[in-house]
Amino acid sequence: MSRASLQADLANAQARAVRPSARIQQLERRLSPELGEQAWRESGLGAPTDIEELQRTITQLEQRDVELTEALDESQADLAAAREANRELPRTLNQRREQPDPGRARPQ
Repeated sequence: MSRASLQADLANAQARAVRPSARIQQLERRLSPELGEQAWRESGLGAPTDIEELQRTITQLEQRDVELTEALDESQADLAAAREANRELPRTLNQRREQPDPGRARPQ
């Protein structure tokens, strides 16, 4: 083996070592935030993991509340109108009974 071939082998070995080292550093950078997040959740200090789902549920329930409130308001208006009609009906019937029938002749 010559000195040149040993130097070439060394350069190749160093190049092969750089690639895995770079990959390890890349994986460590990706893993670090994940481990931090996991530690935060397990400590009990972090927000629940399903916070987005809870937010969606809150939004849906708020929308449902608005819809039900509108339906209730409409039903109450209908009920008030029906009550008023029920109060007016006997008055109207009584007024008709009290008025003479124009088709009947009055007794003389």
